[in-house]
Amino acid sequence: MIKTLTDALAQRGYETLTEVQEAVTVPALEAADLLVSAQTGSGKTVGFGLAIAPTIMEDEVFGPAAAPLALIIAPTRELALQVKLELSWLYAQAGARLASCVGGMDMREERRNLSRGAHIVVATPGRLRDHIMRGSIDLRAIRAVVLDEADEMLDLGFREDLEFILEAAPEARRTLMFSATVPKTIATLAKNYQRDAVRLSTRSERGQHADIEYRAMSVAPHDSENAIINVLRFYEAKNALVFCNTRAMVNRLTTRFSNRGFSVVALSGELSQNERSHALQAMRDGRARVCVATDVAARGIDLPDLELVVHADLPSNSQTLLHRSGRTGRAGRKGVSVLIVPPKARRKAERLLGGAKVKAAWGAAPGASDVCARDHERLMENPGWHEPVAEGEQATVEALVARFTPAQLAAGFLRIYAEGQSAPEELADAASPTAPRGRFGPGAWFSISVGRKDNAEARWLLPMLCRSGGLSKDDIGAIRIQNSETYVEILKTSVEGLLKTLGPGMQLESGIKLSRLDRMPDMASKPRPGPKGKKRKPEPKQAQPVDGVKAKKKSKFKEEIPSRKRPKKTDGKNKGKRRKPAAK
Repeated sequence: MIKTLTDALAQRGYETLTEVQEAVTVPALEAADLLVSAQTGSGKTVGFGLAIAPTIMEDEVFGPAAAPLALIIAPTRELALQVKLELSWLYAQAGARLASCVGGMDMREERRNLSRGAHIVVATPGRLRDHIMRGSIDLRAIRAVVLDEADEMLDLGFREDLEFILEAAPEARRTLMFSATVPKTIATLAKNYQRDAVRLSTRSERGQHADIEYRAMSVAPHDSENAIINVLRFYEAKNALVFCNTRAMVNRLTTRFSNRGFSVVALSGELSQNERSHALQAMRDGRARVCVATDVAARGIDLPDLELVVHADLPSNSQTLLHRSGRTGRAGRKGVSVLIVPPKARRKAERLLGGAKVKAAWGAAPGASDVCARDHERLMENPGWHEPVAEGEQATVEALVARFTPAQLAAGFLRIYAEGQSAPEELADAASPTAPRGRFGPGAWFSISVGRKDNAEARWLLPMLCRSGGLSKDDIGAIRIQNSETYVEILKTSVEGLLKTLGPGMQLESGIKLSRLDRMPDMASKPRPGPKGKKRKPEPKQAQPVDGVKAKKKSKFKEEIPSRKRPKKTDGKNKGKRRKPAAK
């Protein structure tokens, strides 16, 4: 191995290499194309950095930077930037110059960096293809191409971009593909763009997610959010990642957790790259401990202290479950993946776990008593009890001991300790039948910009409000559909979250808007119009005189027959009556 790299590893505290790092640095494979399946977090970034070194370095240090010698392609900008940071320290003593080309960053600045020369370029597929098509990157000197998280790139729809890039690179290059799994699509890509690739499977991939404890927690239908709060409190992880399926749910949970005193950040597609970077940095430096995210926003992120993953919404497939859970349990650390499972989602959760080939321990979510008991354990096991009194603490300790009894000191400490914790939630029994909905209120009234004339119905208005406004069914009271608008009552405690989720535009879906009312609307009963194109039957009041004669019962054949077809037989009530001739 090249000395400048071994020195960098030693300086970084590496005593031994991980399994995947040892596998890809075997001298016999120095010139081979590789197809490597390894679990995320197994040290593969350093692994492929070491693997390509003999190919791109002719000496222990690099020469002057010109056209790039290696391309590292990653699925997301977060992962690409993390890879760049990791390779920067690995190649620092070798004098490597690295450049990045990722979506969401200033393309002009990237072009300037490329024009100054770079030994290694780390990029996302779409942005790299743009640079190639614009002629701002020269691939003629490329000796090695690495596809990191290749399966995720194909899942995200980058197949055409990858094929374009691989065809643009020199044929004599080495191609290394790293993937958590090797489905048929990856095998096909390898067959088309690699030369006699050596297939490497590490033990961590064969025993996938062995360092992750899976827990499936059954919760009552309306207790999902309360259960998540208790899970966060029970584990008190350094970093926790809560996955949602929609941006609206991300916004809702972020607001809820913030109100409950959690230090929380959000990651969703609507955020700018700068906002996403700040959120991740807050998690890494301890200013935030909980991150609420969608699948796309969280792909490829690496949080070294991530100990807990919570699936607030179940993922759509088993592969996504593995990708989500794989954010924890990395590089030999232990992690926990918790599935929140309401009764209706039980079969789906079992199917996901079966498809992922992982076993989960089923049980109830931690209740308030469980969280309090866990707090007690953490308190009693805190190493601070056994540390000697510091010199700066002595005066305060003596003053406290002189003023209060031991019982008062203990009680006061417990109260102060509890003030810094979010109170756990009381959960309903998941096995018991759903409790009847209590009295709704107090509420605030809103107007929706569709009514009967737009075929508005409560059965689609209710789920639309839940999706777009980040609400649950319990947050919504009366829905009163009028001719040109609909009035809806929202629980007052949920109004702030609704307004924050919708933003100033107050738009739900398909141009439908919500407007807040300052008082309860006037919903005096008005005659409802009949279906379009038909006249409504007269109100069942006293028959009105027609030409001085009391109206008879409405005839079944009041309207003229619109064709010359023979009229259908009747039940005899109209027998003997002459019919009007059909209109010609």
